[in-house]
Amino acid sequence: MPTKVVSVAEMRELDRRAVAELGLSVALLMEHAGVAVYRAARQQFGVRGRRYLVLCGVGHNGGDGLVVARQLHAGGAAVRVLLLGDPARYDGVAGEQLDRARRSGVDVATATTAAELTTALAACEVVVDALLGTGLTRPVEGLFRAAIEAINGAGRAVIALDLPSGIDGDSGAIWGAAVRANCTVTFGLPKRGNLLFPGAERGGRLFVAPISMSPALLGDPTLRVALNEPAPLPPRHADGHKGSFGDVLFIAGAAGYYGAPCFAALALLRAGGGYARLATPRSLAPHLAALASEVVFVPQAETADGALAEQAAEGLLALAARVDCVALGNGLSLAAETQRLVRRLVPAIPVPLLLDGDGLTAIAAAPELLRQRRAPTVLTPHLGEMARLLDQPLSVVAADPIGSAERAAAAWGAIVVLKGARTLIATPDGEVSLNCTGNSGLATAGTGDVLVGTIAAMLGLGLPVPEAARVGVFVHGLAGDRVAAERGADGLIARDLLEALPAAVRAYRAEHAALTTGGGGVLERL
Repeated sequence: MPTKVVSVAEMRELDRRAVAELGLSVALLMEHAGVAVYRAARQQFGVRGRRYLVLCGVGHNGGDGLVVARQLHAGGAAVRVLLLGDPARYDGVAGEQLDRARRSGVDVATATTAAELTTALAACEVVVDALLGTGLTRPVEGLFRAAIEAINGAGRAVIALDLPSGIDGDSGAIWGAAVRANCTVTFGLPKRGNLLFPGAERGGRLFVAPISMSPALLGDPTLRVALNEPAPLPPRHADGHKGSFGDVLFIAGAAGYYGAPCFAALALLRAGGGYARLATPRSLAPHLAALASEVVFVPQAETADGALAEQAAEGLLALAARVDCVALGNGLSLAAETQRLVRRLVPAIPVPLLLDGDGLTAIAAAPELLRQRRAPTVLTPHLGEMARLLDQPLSVVAADPIGSAERAAAAWGAIVVLKGARTLIATPDGEVSLNCTGNSGLATAGTGDVLVGTIAAMLGLGLPVPEAARVGVFVHGLAGDRVAAERGADGLIARDLLEALPAAVRAYRAEHAALTTGGGGVLERL
């Protein structure tokens, strides 16, 4: 079962249920959280003889930090705790942990000035960030902001509890200032803010500790967001022919857009698909054939400007009925006649449809046409295209990509692949997969076209459409990671990605479990 990814509210409910249904006390959960952080600290930095500074806010995050301090002290570390807040406010379970730490001989003091923090940081080797936790909803100010800035400027190793202080637990946004940690131990399940940028970049190596919560609780089916840990590929049959591995029609290309259609069609073949047909304006076909001779070209009527003409509709629909899948929109242009053609084709194509690029722009004018489709639909927008499709400001979509993908998938009955630093795959039934393969090198022209062909290939290899989208996104990112590891992310181009796809697919087949566990290695379990 894929690892669930939770909102702050969902995690609070799991905490409540752990107490009410499993009989676990808050004190026990806190103790297990602290022990998990101790284990991570021992693994990453060592304990005996090391100098630790534990910075604690009030509330449960501070209580967790006090458990860590006590465990480090027992393990032979030199530990100092600084409380950022009136000790009288440490009540309930956190107050009990403060009392235990003091009784155990831990050096506990209260910091009231930035100078005290700077002095303490200079004397330590490792900082434990137990300041703010996951519940932050406003900009960090005062002594807490000074503490965060001092931590970041001290050059010390940092281990954060649950989430680096200053990060929004739901969006990953930074509330004015945020700790930059070497590693983070999050409790129960990863929070959205652990994985979404910019929060993901601040957390360092991510560990997840179940803190005694049962697998049934942590795998609750009502939790609809999970890491993209997709299924294995079906076997590639030795007696197969080109039609056995997917016959896909790409409707793509226009004057001036030579790369996009070729990248999409060639990606199908590079990722294991069998037969790529490219319907493109008649005048483009000879030029594109020189770039992609492995593709079968189907020249079409064109406008005076070299884009697909509306009169091509009937022939394209007849051809669409003969293939396994249609990909529509790559480098198609924004010509008015071609946009009308797209709106005519979308509801009528009788097979699974991947809609990308200029095809998405065309359908944004009439998204209700998506509801008229009878076969599955996959939309692959970036944030700007999603904003147009939803008729919302880009800032709204960027602030809540998970919610935006969920709403779009439900509204249109489509699988939505919202591309970004963490690409999301949302299905009409409310499931969202958060993909963690890929890197910033993929932020370049043509890589989205390669993604379309890769998803189409997974469909051709026999996966159901939702799983084809999940595997396609994962493998596409994996190929990008392999290129970046070999050559660096700077300078990665779409052609590099094409060349890396066969090896990425081979690795996915051979090392599926190892590659997909933890969403591609983005998190480790304690």
